[in-house]
Order: sequence, then C-alpha cells, then structure tokens
Amino acid sequence: MKYLNQYVETFQEALKQNEFKDEPKELYEPINYILTLGGKRLRPIITLMATDLFGGDMSQAIKPSLAIEYFHNFTLMHDDIMDKAPLRRGKTTVHEKYNVDRAILSGDALLIKAYQYFEDLPDNKFKEIVTLFSKTGQDLCEGQQYDMNFETQLEVTEEEYMKMIYYKTGVLTAASFKIGAIIADASPEDANHIFDFGKHLGIAFQLKDDLLDVYGDSSKVGKMHAGDIFENKKTILFIKALEKASEEQATELRYWYKLNTENIDKVYSVENIFKQLRVDHMVEHEILEHTKLAKQYLEKIEGIENKKVLKDFCDDLIGRSF
Repeated sequence: MKYLNQYVETFQEALKQNEFKDEPKELYEPINYILTLGGKRLRPIITLMATDLFGGDMSQAIKPSLAIEYFHNFTLMHDDIMDKAPLRRGKTTVHEKYNVDRAILSGDALLIKAYQYFEDLPDNKFKEIVTLFSKTGQDLCEGQQYDMNFETQLEVTEEEYMKMIYYKTGVLTAASFKIGAIIADASPEDANHIFDFGKHLGIAFQLKDDLLDVYGDSSKVGKMHAGDIFENKKTILFIKALEKASEEQATELRYWYKLNTENIDKVYSVENIFKQLRVDHMVEHEILEHTKLAKQYLEKIEGIENKKVLKDFCDDLIGRSF
C-alpha cells in the first residue's frame, strides 16, 4: 500500500511527538506500551486520507486521528481483559504484562485523552464530530456486550451477528472516514456516503478477520490460532457451518461450543467440520458482497476526484492474507 505512505508517516510522527510523559508513570507506561505494539493504524490513517481526498487541510486532522487511535486502543485494552487474551499483535497484552487493575485504569485514561484531542477543532465542527464519536463509542459498547452474550447464547442468527460486527468494527471504520470528511468540509451527502462506504468495508474486514482466525497464519495474524473457537465465539464461520451441517455435525458443533476448555481436540474437531462444509467459501462470498456494497457507496461520492485510492485501499485491505 505505497499510496498510504504519506498518511502512515504523518501519523507515526504525530504518535511519536505525542508520547505520554506524564506522571504517575504507572498510569501512562501501559498506554505507551500498547501504542508502540504497532498494528495497521487503519482508522487514523483513514481519517487523514479522507481529509486529504476531500481537499481538506490534513494538519487539522492529526489530533482527531490520534483521538481515534487512542480510543481504538482503549477498547483493545479492555477487550483483552474480558477475553482473557494473552497476546495482542503477537506481544503480551497489557493486563498480562502489568496487571488487570492498571490495564483498566490506563484504558480509562486513554479514553479521556481521546476526547481531549478533539478540543482544538473549530466550533462549527466540534459538536458534530464529538456527537458522532460519542455515538460510535456507545455502539461499540453495545457490540461488545452482544459479542459477550453470544458466547453463552445457544443460537445466534446471521442477522444478529452482522449487527454485532457492525457495532464492534464497522461503525468505527465508518466514523473515521466521516470525521475526515467533516474536517474537509465535505457535503453532508458525501459525508454520509463515505460513512456507508466505511461501514461495509469494516464489516468485510471483520469477516476476513473471522476467516483468518482459523485459516490464517497465527504468526502473521498476531493472535492465537483458532482463538475464537477456544473462546466459544459464534463467528460467521460457526453460523454458516450450522446452516449447512448435518444433524450429527450440528450436534457435535453445539457440544464443543458449550465447553470452556482449551482442549486441542475441540479445535481439531471444529476445524474439521468447517473444512468438510467448506465454510471458508461461504464466508468469502459474504466478504465479496460487502465489498461490492462499499464500492457502490463510493461511486455516489461527488467530492472526491481520485476514487481509485479508496478502491485500491478496499481491495488491498480485504485481499490481505494476514
């Protein structure tokens, strides 16, 4: 993604310049730790890119892009605690490296910092952007609760699951695009179109993550292989499998997903059923459908001349192997 280099470099320099040196160090050290773990930085880059493509002043988007990255990492810190995850981006999670109490408090501080980084916005943009940001945060919390509910809920419909991943992943991607558009004074219509572009791109991205959890290389994905199976997460793979499963296969799937165990036999058995049913092909079809929807909204945008950048971004993001 060479066309993203300017945005990546701008953001990385801003992140470096805004390293937290406040006291007490016990509060800010975990924040600096998670922010240096790397990751794709997709959401802040999206905001910078949208601002630029709509003809705005990218310097006005730097602090909002940092706010989005801070917020995203706040959610990761707390999600990892709830998921009891040992790894994040291939490294020890914050609560494992420090402790749960510090991870909770540092996450809270990072959320507050995120809101502070919107304070320099012009008055005519501040309210609209912060209102969108707060609604996004509320949706994310609701999505996380749905995700937690699904771990013990015996049946999850595809409609329920798609709503959950929109709230957990799609909405922040969509909001990141729209915030950039607002900063650049895009028309309300274009701002809404790029929001919908981001929504479906975010959904496709999460479906791809679900696929890579089982079919990807864990050393590249940066997470434990088949972590969703271990945690009884009823992802799109599980839902699609139940749709096509025989009575015997469905009984076995439900049996394994009731067990709270890291038994390797569980992973082997579930993966075997997924492969028998060719679940990966069904999920790839869903990814393609949401990618098509994203591009349809992209075509409606009038205020961007170089749409190829966003088309390439979409194709590269969804076509990734890790």
